[in-house]
Amino acid sequence: MRSRRDFLKFSALSSAALLTPTLQSFSFAGKRKGNKPLMISTWNHGFGANAAGWEILENGGSSLDAVEAGVRVPEADPNERSVGYGGLPDRDGKVTLDACIMNHEYECGAVAFIEDIMHPISVARLVMEKTPHAMIVGEGAKQFALDQGFKSENLLTEKSKKDWEEWLKKSEYKPVINIENHDTIGALAIDAKGHIAGACTTSGAAYKMHGRVGDSPLIGAGLFVDGEIGAACATGLGEAVIRTAGSAMVVEHMRNGKSPAEACEMAVQRIMHTHKNKMENLQVGFIAINKDGEYGGFSIRNGFNFAVVDTAKGNRMEDAEFKIKW
Repeated sequence: MRSRRDFLKFSALSSAALLTPTLQSFSFAGKRKGNKPLMISTWNHGFGANAAGWEILENGGSSLDAVEAGVRVPEADPNERSVGYGGLPDRDGKVTLDACIMNHEYECGAVAFIEDIMHPISVARLVMEKTPHAMIVGEGAKQFALDQGFKSENLLTEKSKKDWEEWLKKSEYKPVINIENHDTIGALAIDAKGHIAGACTTSGAAYKMHGRVGDSPLIGAGLFVDGEIGAACATGLGEAVIRTAGSAMVVEHMRNGKSPAEACEMAVQRIMHTHKNKMENLQVGFIAINKDGEYGGFSIRNGFNFAVVDTAKGNRMEDAEFKIKW
């Protein structure tokens, strides 16, 4: 599978306990059983996220700390064009970010439409831990971040600015998510104590309308964690995920006895049914884990992959199964 990222730069993040990380993609049907602790993250940038998160998990740290540390890696990477610093802007040239985080006790926090803050996932965690709210947006979210010690930074890199200026010549908005246009990073982990947590962060759809918010910061859509059952997160066209409460649906299917892979496939089928007249170029994918350490992923179309790390096989990429070939 082609990749728009050079994974080798993440090798330094891997510890000896990761064994020998491999960039080869695996694809196999049926249940996927991991060894706890376990971490799974969407897309190619999940490989570096897993390496950072695993340093916490292998030392007995919490799943919540692991997913936060993991997704901070692409948030700070100027070459990552769909998350955080370096993310492609909206049609007004503004980089606006969305993020949420959730633990095994149903505690959650989110920020949306926040500007100039490098790590929205860490702001989301403080919303969860230091406020009575679940979500803060826009200028309020930025002010909260500044009050908590975050600094205001310009997140629009020269490369992203040039791409935006080129886009302005035609101003055609095409929200197509495929193997060369990745978006959200979502991460799920289960730690040695069996506690599950998840995180999701994004700069959203490139050249979106100013003010648009997708599924990534919405608990139940872009991410959902049930400490008694498991967790799921979504990637792809956010509007389609929002309309179907996608991640919550995946978790409910697991509650009813489905494996993570089966639950992801059922959520994908639901989205395809509800969008049967809007299927052109539609791509949505899910990943999920359960309390037993099983994991899985499924997408509408091919091209969706995810990273998995555990004690048995180290950090590796796997391809999600899918319904439709591009």
